[in-house]
Order: sequence, then C-alpha cells, then structure tokens
Amino acid sequence: MVDCIDFHAHIYPDAIAQKASQSIGSFYSIPMESSGTVQSLLASADNAGIRRSVVQSVATSPKQVRSINEFIHRECSAHPDRLIGLGTLHPELDNMEEEIERCLKLGLHGIKLHPDVQRFPMDDPRMLPVYDQLQGKLPLLIHCGDYRYDYSHPHRLAHILKLFPKLQVVAAHFGGWSLWDLAMEYLLPLNCYLDTSSSFAFLGKVRSREIIKAYGAERIVFGVDFPMWDHKAELDTLLSLGLSEEEYQLILHQNAEKILFG
Repeated sequence: MVDCIDFHAHIYPDAIAQKASQSIGSFYSIPMESSGTVQSLLASADNAGIRRSVVQSVATSPKQVRSINEFIHRECSAHPDRLIGLGTLHPELDNMEEEIERCLKLGLHGIKLHPDVQRFPMDDPRMLPVYDQLQGKLPLLIHCGDYRYDYSHPHRLAHILKLFPKLQVVAAHFGGWSLWDLAMEYLLPLNCYLDTSSSFAFLGKVRSREIIKAYGAERIVFGVDFPMWDHKAELDTLLSLGLSEEEYQLILHQNAEKILFG
C-alpha cells in the first residue's frame, strides 16, 4: 500500500449510487469511472495501492443532511482503517449549529460543501455563523471554481478566509475548477490548502506542476474526486510530475494527516 490519503471521494448507498453518479456526470458532462458505491471505491483505491480515502456526499436539500451524515458515519465505522468521513450541511437547514455538533459526536472529521450543486454563494451571510463555528473544530472541504457559476468563485473563498483566519479550508480542484489562474490570483497569498482533484486532465502535467510549485507542496493534498476519476490514473499522474520525495510525502499524506488529525 502507498502511504497516501485520497482527500476527495464521493460515496453513495448502493440503491442510488448509479443514479447519483450519473447525475454528477451530467452536471459536468464528464463520464463517470465508477458507480460510487463503497465497494467500488475500495476496489479502485486497492488497484492504486491507496489505503485511506476521505469520503463525503453532498446534500441537495436540507432534509437529506441527517441521513447522509448517518450514512457516512456507518460506512466509516464499517471500514475504520479505510474510510475517513466528512459531514454535509445545507444553507436552508434549521439548527446547523446542532448538526455540526452531531457531526463531531459521530466522529466525522470535517464538513464538505458544494456551492454550485447546493446553489448558494459560498460567502452567503447565512453561512458566516457556520464558518465561525467550524473555526478550531472541523476543517472545511469546499468545491471552488466553475466558469458557469458565481456561487463558488474564488473571490468568495478569499472573502471567507479574510473573515475567518482560523478556519481550516481545503479548496477543491486547485482552488478553482476551470478558473485555475484566477484562483491563484485570489488564493495564493491567503491561508488555505488546495486539493488536486478533477484538475490533472484539464491542466496537463506541466501546468499542474507549476501550480503545485507556486503554492508550495505544504499547501497541497492529493484528491481523486471518485467516482469521476480513477485512483491509479490520478496517482500515476501526480507521481510523474517530478517532485521531490519531501514534496510527495507532504501531498500524499502528511498535509492530510495534519488537517484531519492535528
């Protein structure tokens, strides 16, 4: 097994996994590599020699939040050596403060939000008390960037980071899917991590390496965005970028361990 944590993996209950994966594929017009079941995730990770994955699922309505968080908790409890769970929230959820505390009691290690799918500006005033509560308690993995929407624009994340300097944030997709250069303009001087997910195929190896070097390996975590991409292909691409052993150790597991476990 590679000493590696995949920081960005989506899983769904078996009964809805195929439909959920196809829905995500349609949203991005990208064919899915897998169905998104827990077993398909474990098989994909095994094929790459990756032991641990940070798993999550996005609530598209407030009524889904509790059941999703319970599902993630159950699967992580069933596979404690393989899965690390993130909870979900929704901007229209009542009593978000209580749900954050419940996520902590369930042993979840962070919160995942997707402003584009959930259709809210990430710096919406309704969410500011949430970010304040998360400071010092749970890290936030947040989808960032999409040329089609303004909900997750990097300038909104920059606003959040300035308001909540103690909030630990991982900005998905190198901080701005399809807006990578713009993301760098806003996020480079600020305190946040970035994951590599859903980026290599669009950026290519040269630009991917340049972005990692610009931010510094100490700010990057490896992420696959399963079931959209295959673990082995993503890991092979990262390992082909010609980084130093120290940089690879930071990206593959050390940064993730620091974020998740302190």
